[in-house]
Amino acid sequence: MRIGLVIGFLLSVNIALAQKFPSEFWHDGKIVLEAGDTLRGNIKYDLQSDLLQFEKNNKLESYTARKVLFFEIFDKTVKRYRQFYSLPYSSTGGYKAPVFFELLTEGKITLLCREAIEYRSSPSSFSYYGSTNRLVLVFHFFILKDNGSIESFTGKKNDLIYLMGNKGDQVEKYMKTNKIKLDNKYQFASAVEYYNSLYK
Repeated sequence: MRIGLVIGFLLSVNIALAQKFPSEFWHDGKIVLEAGDTLRGNIKYDLQSDLLQFEKNNKLESYTARKVLFFEIFDKTVKRYRQFYSLPYSSTGGYKAPVFFELLTEGKITLLCREAIEYRSSPSSFSYYGSTNRLVLVFHFFILKDNGSIESFTGKKNDLIYLMGNKGDQVEKYMKTNKIKLDNKYQFASAVEYYNSLYK
């Protein structure tokens, strides 16, 4: 049985090594610094440490969220532009520090997102090896309030429908018709965009 556990572990390591995440790639984009300068070139981001790497003409520089107002990339892995803002936030309600949030959609509800790479257990394809741990890309969602405060959001359907008040039934119908899955951040954003469109 021990060799089964070893093989299961090796399988999970190989899967983790084979998988590439958006934060591991260089992306063409621009950075607007807190000082007002705009930089254009290759960008690699790390939301877990709120750090940007910028490369141009073989020169490499790093910037923390404290030094950046905004950055935008063209993400070839999803074939779309993505926008990120440095906003003050505290998960504990104490001192707020600048961290990067991706803007998914704005309007009556402004939806933000942070991504992380975490180990999650999943059943092994060889059932007698039990489950394996592998690195996966996970999304944490947030709502930007009118007063500028940022609140974490569960991303659960019932909580989303409740948040939308008397428009909830319309959005639920839209989600059912379009087979929206909330674990896909772009589908999640499309549901919020639809809700926002009801107020235009």
